[in-house]
Amino acid sequence: MSKKSRKKSSKTSSGSPTAKKKTAKTQASTQTRSAKTQRTPASKSTGTIAKAGSHKAASKQLNTSKSSPPPARAKSGLAEGQKAPGFSLPRDTVTLADYAGRKLVLFFYPRADTPGCTREAIDFTRLAEAFSAAGTAVLGISADPLKAQEKFRDKHKLAIPLISDEKHEVLDAYGAWGEKSMYGKSFLGVLRTTILIGTDGKVARIWRNVRVDGHADDVLEAARSL
Repeated sequence: MSKKSRKKSSKTSSGSPTAKKKTAKTQASTQTRSAKTQRTPASKSTGTIAKAGSHKAASKQLNTSKSSPPPARAKSGLAEGQKAPGFSLPRDTVTLADYAGRKLVLFFYPRADTPGCTREAIDFTRLAEAFSAAGTAVLGISADPLKAQEKFRDKHKLAIPLISDEKHEVLDAYGAWGEKSMYGKSFLGVLRTTILIGTDGKVARIWRNVRVDGHADDVLEAARSL
């Protein structure tokens, strides 16, 4: 092939405007298809991740609501100076009316024959005669069944009547039933509480979150001062 022929052939294959346009279009088309191919999986993947994240968040909320402790009952609004709520409880049908015109101490304890409750009941028994001399009756109340309380009374020779409130009606009325916690767990139970009722049938003193040591002596002094 002559030099002129080779130059013409070279211009025709790569140098002509038509060839350049076709090459540019081919490259642009290839880049567009490549870009679409890359975008499509990414967008689908993003959507999948978003849906998965949303699902996990909903699961956490459901799990949290299931594991959350039950809401606590509202505490009684009972305050000093108010009329003492009436009650009638089993054990020869003890009622508030039975103590009309007398001072009355109600000490609410969590559970029979446990260390703190035993010390508290023994302390009130030790001072039983002093309370009587001050014109004051004393009753212990818990949610234990009667048999458990009788066993508790006999075991420790308790002189204080122990009353059963298994339905929590009196405990609720006097604000001695509510949320407690132990070892990081919340539950409903008896809140150690003592109420002193005057001869007029009104609440004279309320002790909440009672600490057992010396408590019975403090209540006796309050009863004497009425």
